[in-house]
Amino acid sequence: MNNNIIDIFKEITAIPRCSGTHEPFINYMKELSKELGYLCLVDEFNNILCKKENSTAKLAFQSHYDIVCLSDNCVPQIIQDGDLLEAVDSTLGSDNGIGCSYMIALMCEKYDGEFLFTSDEEIGLIGANNLSLPLNASYMLNLDSEEEGEICIGCAGGVDIFGTNFNKKIVQNTQNLDLYEISIGKLQGGHSGVDIDKNIPNGIKLIAKTIKECNGKLLDINGGERINSIPVNVKAIIASETHPISAHENMIINKIDTKSEHLNIYDDKIIDFIYDFQNGVRAMNEELNVVQTSINLAIIKTGIDGITIELSGRSMDNDDLKNLKNETIEMLKNYNFEVTTNGKYPAWKPDINEFTSKVLEIYKEFNENASLEAIHAGLECAIFKDKYQHIKVASIGPTINFPHSKKEQVSIKSVENVYKIVKKIALEMK
Repeated sequence: MNNNIIDIFKEITAIPRCSGTHEPFINYMKELSKELGYLCLVDEFNNILCKKENSTAKLAFQSHYDIVCLSDNCVPQIIQDGDLLEAVDSTLGSDNGIGCSYMIALMCEKYDGEFLFTSDEEIGLIGANNLSLPLNASYMLNLDSEEEGEICIGCAGGVDIFGTNFNKKIVQNTQNLDLYEISIGKLQGGHSGVDIDKNIPNGIKLIAKTIKECNGKLLDINGGERINSIPVNVKAIIASETHPISAHENMIINKIDTKSEHLNIYDDKIIDFIYDFQNGVRAMNEELNVVQTSINLAIIKTGIDGITIELSGRSMDNDDLKNLKNETIEMLKNYNFEVTTNGKYPAWKPDINEFTSKVLEIYKEFNENASLEAIHAGLECAIFKDKYQHIKVASIGPTINFPHSKKEQVSIKSVENVYKIVKKIALEMK
């Protein structure tokens, strides 16, 4: 197999790797490991560890192999536009297919490292959270960062919050209310961590504004794509005395011709909550010049019994994260929601040590502006720091624009630049 990064990336992009799909990539790595003389260990959560039989590796490399798919079973079709790789009407999967490609390239060079490919990072860091493979290295280089020149040494912790409001009633349509379908789409979307400070419109907030301002009664609402992305597509059916007014140029409002004698109406407090909720950045960290705390209303759906909303909170500090979580639970309860939470990962407190300093020193040989940074997103590093107390961690990667969206693109030059750095770190940490 050739070890050109872009060729490797194209090869693995053709392997189905949407979150939840494991077997095709596991089989590929088993074959490749056999061919290159590595052991290939797989745990029950579909994490993959490749290493030499009598490895004395000091350095582990780590990437997640799943990609965000905006449609089921999507296999991205790569297109090249000058220096940029993009995909036809889908995410590209450079997050984190490029990291996997770096690791495969090092394996092709028979490097004695521990190569950890984790599963289902994009749907809650499931692989990393349940990892049961023997990592012996003292240092770990995570390859999931998305800005060339930045060495990540800290990240936000995250919590997912789920609220369901079961209050609905069937009422007679005595006021002769009209029915309307309101939908919005084609918004920019983006990652609810790194893009939360970019003033990207939130489809759920916009629809709630339109419903609230015409005093609409909610009959049905569904929207949002992923718990970790800013919602793009939302559709609601409402009953209203007055014609709703659009809150955004992408909003479509259609009157439904049928009149209804009875209406199945959900609690007004659902729209009140969304309308009143302070979505987005809650605090900045001036010292690290990064968002300190934020929360994103990501998904809303109408089920058989009630309407559920899903929120994703993040903070660079575990205490701030706890406060954000408690405050949001309290507010949801005040608006008649029943609440559950899922604490996904702790914050990774920035840590400068001999390994991060070495990575910075090597990086500066290639890019004098390289710097140590912290990121307002979840990296699996936080979990590894928690699981393997002895391990020193840093994270690097090429510049990836608009991850988790159809506009996702990666610079070939950037991918190649960072691989030179990865190789140098590999050689110096032998």
